[in-house]
Formats: sequence, structure tokens, C-alpha cells
Amino acid sequence: MVQPRTLANDFSVSPQLVATDFAELAAAGYKTVINNRPDGEEPGQLAASEAQQLAQEHGLNYVHIPVKIPELTTTIVDQFSAALTDNPGPILAHCKSGTRSCVLWIMATAKQNIMPLEELMQCTAQGGYDLTRMRPLIEQYVNAE
Repeated sequence: MVQPRTLANDFSVSPQLVATDFAELAAAGYKTVINNRPDGEEPGQLAASEAQQLAQEHGLNYVHIPVKIPELTTTIVDQFSAALTDNPGPILAHCKSGTRSCVLWIMATAKQNIMPLEELMQCTAQGGYDLTRMRPLIEQYVNAE
């Protein structure tokens, strides 16, 4: 099973999921899976339609918000924020490595003033994700009006 990295009470991230992960995530108590990976990004990755079917078969909510960091927009962050608000936790978000999901979580959470940016950066670092190089992009979004 993929090893989720907990960043907050009801939120974890992980690298790419495989078909067998959905049953294990449901058994571990997760309620929602957010997929931040575009289909076809890498040969052999699980297609979003198949992942959605597997999630539903195991009683998990499924949200697909594909993103590539160079194409990241406020609309995508807003969609991610809505997915966090509109779906039950615990939530697991995933992409190829987990980094994109971390960036989206920090942006959405900081924009909602749930936690200061510095604390959010510490949460991701403790989860094994150093987002120092992404900080200017994160701050640009958070400080935009």
C-alpha cells in the first residue's frame, strides 16, 4: 500500500495510487481521494475514470483536479479548496510524488487563513516535502487579492 503522509488532522498526501490502494485506504478510514494527476502523464498510471470507479466501489468520494505546476491557476486552487470543504475527511490527495498536492493544500489552507504560511510549510516539511523552492509561487497566490 502507498504510505500516506499526514500533513494535518484530516489531510494526507501520497504518491500515485495503484488499484489495490483503494481498498486499503477505505479500511484505514479515509473517506475522500483527490487525484491531482492529469491522465496520461506517465505510461501505466491509473486512469482517473478507473480510479473513480475503484473509489466508489470502496465507498470513497473521488475528486479529479488535474494540475501541472506551470499551468496552475487560481481556479484550480479554488477547486481544490472546495473539494477540501465539500468532502468528508480524512482526505488523501495524490499526484506523482505528492508535491503538487502539498502545494495545492498549502495554497488553499493559507488563503482561508486556517493556519499561517510558516506553520503550513513546517507541516509539509515534517511530512517529507520541502517546498522551499515553491514558496514564491505559494506566496504569490496567497497574497493575491
